[in-house]
Amino acid sequence: MPAPDERDPRMPRLAQSPGFNESMLRGWATPVRTPVIPSGAALAAHHHRARLAEALPGRTIAISAGRAPVRANDTSFEFRADSDFLWLLGCGIEDAVLVIDSIPGGHDATLYLPAPFRPGDDGFHADPLRGELWVGPMPGLAEYAEALDVRTRRIEELVLGDDALVAGAPTPAGPAAAALAATPRSAELRRVLAELRMIKDEWELAELAAAVASTEQGFAAMARELSSAIEWGGERWLQGTFDRYARTVGNGPGYASIVGSGAHAPILHWVRADGDINPAEVLLLDVGVERRSGFTADVTRTIPAGGTFTSAQRAVHDLVEASHRAGLAAVGPGRQWSDFHAASMEVIARGLHDWGMLPVSVDEALAPDGQQHRRYIVCGVGHHLGIDVHDCAGSSYAAYQGAVMQPGMALTVEPGLYFHAFDETVPPELRGLGVRIEDDLVVTSTGHEVLSSGLPIDAAGLETWLAAARAGQPSHAALDASSAR
Repeated sequence: MPAPDERDPRMPRLAQSPGFNESMLRGWATPVRTPVIPSGAALAAHHHRARLAEALPGRTIAISAGRAPVRANDTSFEFRADSDFLWLLGCGIEDAVLVIDSIPGGHDATLYLPAPFRPGDDGFHADPLRGELWVGPMPGLAEYAEALDVRTRRIEELVLGDDALVAGAPTPAGPAAAALAATPRSAELRRVLAELRMIKDEWELAELAAAVASTEQGFAAMARELSSAIEWGGERWLQGTFDRYARTVGNGPGYASIVGSGAHAPILHWVRADGDINPAEVLLLDVGVERRSGFTADVTRTIPAGGTFTSAQRAVHDLVEASHRAGLAAVGPGRQWSDFHAASMEVIARGLHDWGMLPVSVDEALAPDGQQHRRYIVCGVGHHLGIDVHDCAGSSYAAYQGAVMQPGMALTVEPGLYFHAFDETVPPELRGLGVRIEDDLVVTSTGHEVLSSGLPIDAAGLETWLAAARAGQPSHAALDASSAR
C-alpha cells in the first residue's frame, strides 16, 4: 500500500509503533519446523551429486533453485524449484543455491539458503516472503542440514570463483542474484546434468511408477465427473477435477492439463479448457500427476464423451492405436531412439494413404523431403520423462535423438492424428476430430515396461473402462495403487 507523506494516526505503520514492536518480541512457543522431504529423496540426491562430481572432476558447481515468478503486481505463482536443483538436493527451497565441489574420491556439498525470520527478528512480522507470521513455520539452516545431510550456510555468504560452473533457474532478483550475476550459465553443465538424468535409478523409477498410478486414478476422477461437466462446467470442470486431485496426492499437475472436446481435441496444447463438452464428440485428456519429489507422469487417452465411439471416431482411434502399438514394439535396449518414431509414423502414413488423404505415395511421404503425412501430426511421438515432463531437454542431439535406448530410460510413446475443424484437406466427417494415445514406459534389460497399462488403449476397452469409471467402480489399477500407498 502507498506510504503517506505524514504519519496517519488512524492507520499507523506498524514498523513505526514501538508498543507493537515490543509486544512482538516475546510470548511465542517453538513450532515444528521439520522439513517435509520425500522418502528416500535425500539419499538419492546424494548419489546424484556423486555422479555429477565424477563427471566433472575438480570443478565447483552451483545450481540455483530459483524464485516463484510474479503473477501480477505483488502476487506470485506457487514456487517450484529448478529440476536440476531438485535432482541434486531432494527438495525445493526458494532462493537457495547448492554448491558442489568435486574432490578426489567424492564431493563436498554446501547448501546456501535464506534464513527464515522467527520470533525476535524484525522480519518475523514484517517480511511477507520469509516472516513466519506470514507464511507459517519454516525450516532453517539447522533443520535442513539434519534432514538432508548437507552443510548449510546463509545465502549472504555465497561467493563463487570465476571458474565455477553455474546452472539452474535464472536468478535476476533475490538474495543470490549478486553472487550469481558475474558468472554466465554453463551450457556444458546443463548438458552433463541432462544426460546424467537420462538413466533413472531404482528410486526414480519408483517415483515415476507412483506418479503414473496416481494419474490413472485421476483419469477415473475425471470420468466420474463427466456427466456433471457435460451438463455444466465443460472442459474446465474436468481440468479442475484433475488438478485438484493432483494437488491432493502430489505437488499438483506436472504441466498444464489438456482437456479438449470436439474441435479442441486436435489442438495440441489446448490448456485454455474454456469450451463445453459435447457428448457426441471425443474428449482428449492429456494429464499427469507430479509427485512431491518433482517426478511426473504424462498420460493421454481419447474417450467418447457420450460413452460410445461413432464409426468415424473409432476408425481414427483404431489407426492411432495401430500406430501406438507399432511404436511400443520398437522400444527396447539397443534400439535406436528414432525407431519408435519411425515405426509409428509409417503406420500413420499408410493409414492416411489408404484413406486417400496423401497426395503422394507412402514412400514419398516418409522420405525426408516429403513428410506430407505430418500435416496431421506436426509433433513428435515421444520424449524422455522424469523430473521434467520433457526430461533431459538440455542433452546433445547425439545423446538424445541420435542415441540407442538403454535400460533405465523412461519415455513416452504418443502418436496421434489431429484433423482441425478448419482444415479443408480433411474429409468433412473427420474435421474437428483429434485422437492421441500416450503411455509412459521404462526400458528394461529385456524390452520395456508400460507403467500406464492400467488404462486401456483400444476403443472397446476404453468404452468399457469409461462406463465402469462413471459408475464409480474402481479399476484394477486404482485398487493396486491404493494398496501400495
